[in-house]
Amino acid sequence: MKRFSFNLIILALVTMATFTYSCRNPMGHQPINEAPTQGNIRISVDESFQLLFDTQLYTFQSLYENARITPAYKPEADVISDFMNDSVRTVVVTRDLTQQEKDYLVARNFIPRTTKVAHDALAIIVNPANKDTMLLESQFADILRGKVSTWKQLNPSSPDKPVNVVFDNNKSGNVRYFRERFSLSGNFPANCFAVNSNQEVMNYVKNNPSALGIVSVNWISDEYDSITVGFLKSVKVVEIGNESIPYCKPYQGNIAEGSYPFCRDVYMITRETFSGLGKGFMAFVAGDQGQRIVRRSGLVPATMPLRLIEVHRD
Repeated sequence: MKRFSFNLIILALVTMATFTYSCRNPMGHQPINEAPTQGNIRISVDESFQLLFDTQLYTFQSLYENARITPAYKPEADVISDFMNDSVRTVVVTRDLTQQEKDYLVARNFIPRTTKVAHDALAIIVNPANKDTMLLESQFADILRGKVSTWKQLNPSSPDKPVNVVFDNNKSGNVRYFRERFSLSGNFPANCFAVNSNQEVMNYVKNNPSALGIVSVNWISDEYDSITVGFLKSVKVVEIGNESIPYCKPYQGNIAEGSYPFCRDVYMITRETFSGLGKGFMAFVAGDQGQRIVRRSGLVPATMPLRLIEVHRD
């Protein structure tokens, strides 16, 4: 009887150990009941692409009823942190991992997989009352360097009021993009500051005539989205030019051709070592249906051709 009881205890301990091992899922082993089109996972997404990925997730989960993907929309730095800390297995960002980040994951037996899913751009927006709707790339760089601080310095006929530059977040990919593009170091000038999201940038510009905001094209390009349509009625998009290209706005065709200066790519990265839901969703976004959603949102698909039509006005 004692031996029987002892065997039961051993069996219980083995069962508990197996359960704990399964829950922790070391080395990325595939969880039970997870496949490319089923399961329950969390992902982290750069907040700039909330509108696009709300649509992608809604469509994917409508097609695959056993798939549950919970997104967390965050600044880029926090998204990367989630990925490196193993809080999530799949992320959406505007940069690939650095070699140091890849080496760190490989050392832990994870091979990150990166797929480019869209071409994006950063739009410069101003208040509808602002008549300055054209900027040279060099002028915008001078604003971020602190060499230009008032609208009158840009245009003698404009009011002598400060150019209040507003970013979405200090830890965002938008801030990183311009730091890298213009080789900026240290703090931005006092007239540059950050709020908490692209949506807050839009609201600030809407209510402040001297403001100049930076947002992802995702927030101003989807003519089918009620949020986008509402914002476009309350802000104006600035045309950007430089010495080699004429002024232009971040329209889809200009992004595809590379005519607009401030373009960037959108990546999905997964660390799954098995065919899980993260890889399944990434394949969907990079596939035909997901790329159609990208095109409809106003961004440029990365894995399917975009047909450009030239319109002549007589």
